[in-house]
Amino acid sequence: MNLERAVVLSSEEAYQGTRLIWFSAPAVGRVAQSGQFLMIRCGEGWDPLLPRPMSFHRFRQADGERQFAILFDLRGRGTDWLWRRQPGDLVNLFGPLGRGYAVKRQSQNLLLVAGGIGVAALVALADEDIADGRAVTLLQGAKTVGKLFPSASLSAEVEVVSATEDGSAGHRGLVTELLPQYLPWADQVFACGPNAMYEAMAAIMREQGSRKSVQVLLEEHMACGMGVCYCCGVFTRRGVKLVCKDGPRFELREVF
Repeated sequence: MNLERAVVLSSEEAYQGTRLIWFSAPAVGRVAQSGQFLMIRCGEGWDPLLPRPMSFHRFRQADGERQFAILFDLRGRGTDWLWRRQPGDLVNLFGPLGRGYAVKRQSQNLLLVAGGIGVAALVALADEDIADGRAVTLLQGAKTVGKLFPSASLSAEVEVVSATEDGSAGHRGLVTELLPQYLPWADQVFACGPNAMYEAMAAIMREQGSRKSVQVLLEEHMACGMGVCYCCGVFTRRGVKLVCKDGPRFELREVF
């Protein structure tokens, strides 16, 4: 874990109400993995007091370093401050934190399931596994077409299947309704989204009698990100675990 004053390299609205910021923080970017997260101080003073957890969204090699990006929605004072950062601004952050995704060596067909802004944590995984020669299908769900991650921003080799609750693009309904169709093809499943999505996925896995590995990233309120404050405890089949330290990656069947 590294405490850094990261430099904002670029900041732009990626799609409706969602911001993409690229950072330079060599000590953090050099060792971060997809599925891990970082804590970002969203202010110059003590208000807001607590840092905000953000997933690593993407990585790139540029100017002799491994740079990283975050993708986030505008939700409150903290994200409003972060939204207004400009290239050259400094942002205090620390990471990488937690356990990221773990792809088995023998897995060749990877199914990614994203609910809303949960797509932020899955894009780096898609980038890495396409580069490694694996087949990747992304199922993404949102309320409406304007909140879908642009498929043009992904490698052309990623199969993208969308669902919108209002039917404005792709399947009309929830992204989990697409899971039964693609589950038999997948060697492993990786997901990021709200708990309601995970509960629906767990029900589908039970209905199909599937024991396939489904790795999910949990999101809980947290103050420290390092296992000190115990704000992010969750009940699992192995007792209470901390999302920041024992996760955020868990096997679906351990929690739901």
